[in-house]
Amino acid sequence: MTCFDGDIESSPVSEQHDPDDKPMLAPQLNVGKHGATQRRLHNYHVTMIGFCSGIGTGLFIGTGGAYANAGPAGLLLAYIIVGSVLWCVMQSIAELAIVIPTAGSFPHFASRFIDPAVGFSLAISYGCCYTISIAAESSASAILVGYWTDISPAVVISISLALFLALNLMSVRVFGESEVIAGAIKVACFLGLVIVSIVITSGGAPIGQTIGFRYWHNLGAWVDYNSITGSTGHFLEFLAAFVNASFSFIGVEVVVITAAESINPHVVIPKSARRVTYRIALFYVLGALLIGLIVTPIPSPWVIAIKQADIVALPSIVNTCILISAWSAGNSYCCVGSRMIVAMTTDHQLPQFFGRTWKNGVPYFAVNTSWFFGPLAYLSLGTGGVSQAFSWLMSLSTVAGLIAWVTLCFCYIRFYAALKAQGLGRDSLPWKSPFQPFIAWYGFVGATIITLITGRPVFLKGNWSTADFIASYVGIPIFIVPIIAWKLVHKTKFARASTIYLWSRRLR
Repeated sequence: MTCFDGDIESSPVSEQHDPDDKPMLAPQLNVGKHGATQRRLHNYHVTMIGFCSGIGTGLFIGTGGAYANAGPAGLLLAYIIVGSVLWCVMQSIAELAIVIPTAGSFPHFASRFIDPAVGFSLAISYGCCYTISIAAESSASAILVGYWTDISPAVVISISLALFLALNLMSVRVFGESEVIAGAIKVACFLGLVIVSIVITSGGAPIGQTIGFRYWHNLGAWVDYNSITGSTGHFLEFLAAFVNASFSFIGVEVVVITAAESINPHVVIPKSARRVTYRIALFYVLGALLIGLIVTPIPSPWVIAIKQADIVALPSIVNTCILISAWSAGNSYCCVGSRMIVAMTTDHQLPQFFGRTWKNGVPYFAVNTSWFFGPLAYLSLGTGGVSQAFSWLMSLSTVAGLIAWVTLCFCYIRFYAALKAQGLGRDSLPWKSPFQPFIAWYGFVGATIITLITGRPVFLKGNWSTADFIASYVGIPIFIVPIIAWKLVHKTKFARASTIYLWSRRLR
């Protein structure tokens, strides 16, 4: 007996109930049901989403915050460590996604392999992560447009939000095409920045100065924390870089959610999981190294480095590409947030009208609900300005994303335990991720540690800020409280490895 039948429907029409579904091994809520979304994403759509998802202000702007905090060596090391955690998360959830390609994916994993209460909470927490990120990208767009003009940030935010809503209310095929176009621009922009960085550091820019590793030697590879010098100060600032680095990486995993709307998830999802290795190395590790070569530790390093090199017109081109990246990321986040809502309806954790779709398969109630949190970006118009609002929104979404990483790795750990307890081998899987269950444990522990240190600065002497503390840690109670509430109401139990349902199709 194999644990997975591997018969995943490839038709672009809505998924229907299959009378041959296997019965559940243990009574639960209606976990794992397919939504009425449609399989309209072709392989090239998912490939580009997998290669470029999440590349937005986190990479182009958030990197500068990590650099300013930690210096060139701290920046590079922080990206390597966080990147290794993400790699472990991606390998684990990709294996689960080709087994259970259902609407929303992630909450189903938690409901099936841990506890329906955890699935309910993950949908809320992860949904909050991405709905808040819509606001973060809108705020970042206002910052970017401010490079050219003094137009009111409210206008830019309004245009951004309208764009996100319009694209998400169209067919998922249109969404896929928009991500392909934006992804191509983002990749071209980054590759151009790589070339420009090499030219600048080797002395080919108009200023004619060879930089080499000047900023590693003259200013030091590490940055001190306030008045704390030496290894202690370096370590404190290095920890601070983890928040910015994590924000840059959050969103890479969203390609797995497209499995439910992909025509051929068995083929394209494993490819995306394998390619994440090159993506981390190219976009993040190489990018972190190059930033440390061309400019001192400051925010918005790419544009400032190009301006300092006296390269005319290129800063505006780069800024335009970054703006498109912000819009693309916000567009993706609205989609992901809506799919979390669909997942909650298919598990009967929200009223069913939230899962209603148009004929083109778009869950319009879910999309509008997800987008509804985007206007939080208007908070940036108050005291503190756009930059402060972006910082708070970044912290909120980063913690929620990290908690999702922790939970998803634990989902895989429980899945692996269920296979072992039920005497089933992984050779029956459509695809096996490498080095399991060790990488799942590494991702679980690593993401937990990073989550706990996100608010480190507020605990240091003279640094207390209630607003920063709340932004850093409010994601934890947002995750825990719904678990307790759902368990009290529905009396759900932790899934035992011996009875976890392991068939690929939906559960009744």
